[in-house]
Amino acid sequence: MLTLYKPGSGWLHRMPAGPKLLLVLSVVLLVSLLPSHWFSAGLAAAVGILGYAVAGLGPGLHGIKELGRQVFAIRWVIVVTVVSQLIFMGPEPAVANAARVTAAIALAALLALTTRVTALLDAIEAGLRPLERLGLDPQRIALLLTVTISTIPVLGRRASEVRDAQWARGARNNPRTFVVPFLIVALKHADELGDALTARGVR
Repeated sequence: MLTLYKPGSGWLHRMPAGPKLLLVLSVVLLVSLLPSHWFSAGLAAAVGILGYAVAGLGPGLHGIKELGRQVFAIRWVIVVTVVSQLIFMGPEPAVANAARVTAAIALAALLALTTRVTALLDAIEAGLRPLERLGLDPQRIALLLTVTISTIPVLGRRASEVRDAQWARGARNNPRTFVVPFLIVALKHADELGDALTARGVR
């Protein structure tokens, strides 16, 4: 399964997957609940920068550089969010909501960067095990959450790679020429994901 995980020895890498997941989800929830005001945009940006700066992803400004790569990978998501919000809601909500969405995705990527998929899956499954009494399947729920957390930043990176390849060939910014190659890449990722799930015994 394709993931963003990068081996490392920082404190966030060493932190157990369960507590790390709760920490990241709590921060994402707080960012998501911010009101749509100017200060929320600055606060969401500050949370994202601080998260990558203290995550221990590498020496010096390595964490900030990684944040830049993650934001650059989802730049089209940001553009679409800002433009659509500008049309229907105005500048302040557009900037605030785009900042919150960007921070949430970047923090999800931070979790994926520092946690192996298997460790994350095991942690979610263990946390959901009490739900078996209610007739729910913790393994399937854990798998769904893990795939969702892992897939969003991966597809963002793939979208960036498709756009960069088009620029290298001299293609203009045309949504029609972008959508088809991106769909092919996304479907290929879905096939790889399906093969990985089948290998794990999921039907």
